[in-house]
Amino acid sequence: MSTEAQNTDAAVEQMTQEVKDVKLENGNAPGASNGTSSKSEDSALSFKEAFKAFSKFGDPKSDGKAITLSQSDKWMKQAKVIDGKKITTTDTAIHFKKLKSVKLGIDDYQKFLDDLAKNKKVELDEIKKKLTTCGQPGITSHVTKSPAAAAAVDRLTDTSKYTGSHRQRFDETGKGKGIAGRKDLVDGSGYVTGYQHKDTYNKSH
Repeated sequence: MSTEAQNTDAAVEQMTQEVKDVKLENGNAPGASNGTSSKSEDSALSFKEAFKAFSKFGDPKSDGKAITLSQSDKWMKQAKVIDGKKITTTDTAIHFKKLKSVKLGIDDYQKFLDDLAKNKKVELDEIKKKLTTCGQPGITSHVTKSPAAAAAVDRLTDTSKYTGSHRQRFDETGKGKGIAGRKDLVDGSGYVTGYQHKDTYNKSH
């Protein structure tokens, strides 16, 4: 091989090495070019911020480094991790208390989540995703009345099921009559109290 060819190969090799060095400096090392490492760090930071926010909720003296069971339940309910079916507050209490502490730091809290996810056969990543996307404490996107609550209201305002004095407290639409339904007000019409056919007499007779 000629000296000129050797010099060319050496120059190419040097340029290749310089390109690799630049990629390493910019964080584009092999395996990191797809952004996996960066994404993981962002997710962890997001989880830490949410943990800190909920660990301070309702406790102005908290430094945000440890969370109680009640704060955790608040967080999980807002994130809909606790749904009353797959995961309940009984489940969270059992697994939280396994760590034998009233408050859990973020590392122990992640152990709690891992234990809960395995026991309930739920993906840990799915739980964390919900916890990091539910917003700040106290903020809910939409509040709806449950079918059971709606049925209870309908039942309680169904005057056809009332008896005695309770029947007099609501009109036929279920609307409360207020004080008129709770007190015997003076009626100078001459009719007996409770008479249902007032003003129905045909005056032509």
